[in-house]
Amino acid sequence: MLSSAQSKYIRSLTQQKYRKQYNVFLAEGDKIAKEWLISAAKIQMIIATQDWADLNSLHIKAHPEAELCIATPQELEKVSALQTPHKAVLVANMPAESSLPGSGWCIAVAHLQDPGNMGSIIRIADWFGMSHVIASPDSVDFYNPKVVQAAMGGHLRVQLVSAELKEFITGTSLPVYAATLGGSSLYDVSGGKEGIILIGNESKGLPEELVALATYRVTIPRKGGAESLNAAVSAGIIAATLAGR
Repeated sequence: MLSSAQSKYIRSLTQQKYRKQYNVFLAEGDKIAKEWLISAAKIQMIIATQDWADLNSLHIKAHPEAELCIATPQELEKVSALQTPHKAVLVANMPAESSLPGSGWCIAVAHLQDPGNMGSIIRIADWFGMSHVIASPDSVDFYNPKVVQAAMGGHLRVQLVSAELKEFITGTSLPVYAATLGGSSLYDVSGGKEGIILIGNESKGLPEELVALATYRVTIPRKGGAESLNAAVSAGIIAATLAGR
């Protein structure tokens, strides 16, 4: 059984302040947990049902640094950050934060608040082979459990950096493609071999001070009646058009 101290510690990691304090985060779900186990990522704890641990014993043995805790489904439900608990939860070490990119394609997000959007954007960057996602410091935490869940392993392959976007943009030679409602049609803009795709807040979009710094202002042409597009959907369309060639 999990001790009460262990349960309290794991549950505390659903809160950002404790993730920062302990420098760890939760990777939860059968598929996600297995993906972390087959990687070189450092893992602090593996909390799993006996049958899941038996099925993945070789992968678990590849992480001697991790403490293995066998738990009942009821115990996992108590420590889960998800509505539907799985058979495994990992407490993984946060990687050292990377430096900002100087080449290639990346996605930068300003004031993004929805965990599902952030996770999906990390997954989009992973799909298109982008090295980085950069977020303004007031965006949702990269290691929020719902972000990790939505990214589907993208944290293992995409470098995540929190940075002041104005300083990043003014200090880079990379072209910046800002997603705005009043820009040129995305399909009239030629993508190159590198650039920054700049995505704004779900409801307010990009602040004007960042739009003013952009090399290009791009808009996804609307043909139907929808009022707007989800931030992650917009990022995916722009990435496919500019960086997916």
